Amino acid sequence: MTTPGFRPTHVVPRDGMPAWETPDHSRPTVPLDALLPVQLADRRGDWGRVVCANGWSAWVDGRLLVAVPQAPPLAGGPPAGMADPRTPLARAEEALARYRAAVDDLAAGRLDGESFRDRTRGLRIGVVVDGESVWLYDVAHERWAYCEGTRLGTYAATGEPSAAEEPWARGGTTAAADANGHEPTRLVPRGPGDR
Repeated sequence: MTTPGFRPTHVVPRDGMPAWETPDHSRPTVPLDALLPVQLADRRGDWGRVVCANGWSAWVDGRLLVAVPQAPPLAGGPPAGMADPRTPLARAEEALARYRAAVDDLAAGRLDGESFRDRTRGLRIGVVVDGESVWLYDVAHERWAYCEGTRLGTYAATGEPSAAEEPWARGGTTAAADANGHEPTRLVPRGPGDR
């Protein structure tokens, strides 16, 4: 039986996921099925409390949940902020062209691995196109934006990852939710030794 007004914000990853009664690894409960729609109700560090359509809730590793695309925050309202999608699209094209040129030089032997890393260091691009919808990572404003062709608005903001060993010990939530109640997406910066 589905709880009235249930609107999923996330789905469980395709391999399913373990769940706990509390944000504590010593209290496991029934694992969640693959692709199960859930609503993220609370966050404590990397932990997320999810509610299922039948009202049952559990704690999971919130970093592993897959966000359900929602209507853009600006739907039905006037364009605001980054209203013109052409600027971040042009930045994405430029970044992709620079990366492609570096890959070509690496493949042709004009660059070694270290030079390739130096040339591409700090280069960031993110684009997801699904029909008329596009999600763009706007490097200048460190946020993801959603566009349906002509109107572009903030979809998720980036944030620093948690460094605490026991995220549940901090209590409270880690970031403000948007107007739809969704937590901002967290992007993890790569370290100097990461590949």
